Amino acid sequence: MQNLIKIVIFSLALGLLAGCSYFGVYKRDLPQGNLITQEMLAQLKPGMTRKQVQYVMGSPLLETPFDASQWDYVFLLDKAYGGTVYKRLTLTFADDRLVDMRTSGDIDKKVDLKVDASAGPAIEEDALPGNLLDTTPNRAPHGGEPATGAVEGATPAQ
Repeated sequence: MQNLIKIVIFSLALGLLAGCSYFGVYKRDLPQGNLITQEMLAQLKPGMTRKQVQYVMGSPLLETPFDASQWDYVFLLDKAYGGTVYKRLTLTFADDRLVDMRTSGDIDKKVDLKVDASAGPAIEEDALPGNLLDTTPNRAPHGGEPATGAVEGATPAQ
C-alpha cells in the first residue's frame, strides 16, 4: 500500500512538472526576406535606374519570371512572443527606369532587429577579432632575408 501511495505521488509530481510552462521552449524572432525601412523608401524616386534601386534596396526577393518589369521586396518578422510584421514593396519598371511603387502591409511599422548581447556564450576581451594572435609563419619576402622575429637557424621558406 505504501508503494502504491509513493508511485501515485511521484506520478502526480512528475505530471505537474512536465506541464509547467516555466520550463518552456526558447523562442526567438524570425525575420525573413528583405528589410524595408522608411529611410530606404524615402530614397526611392521615379526615374531611378535598376542599379540605383538595387543599391538602395538590395536584390529583390521576387522578380516576375516572364516579364522583368516588376520587382517585389517582401519582409516578414515572426515575433517569438507576439504577432507578425508583414511588409511588401512592389516596384514597376519601364525602359529600365522606376515608374511605380506600391506598398502593402505594416510598411510604416518600425522593426528593431537588435541582437541580444546576453544570449550565447560570454566573450573574453582577449578573444575579440582585434586582439587575435598572428599565427602565420615568418617567411622571407620573395626569397630574401627571413622576416623579423624568425627563429635563428631556420631556413627561409622557398
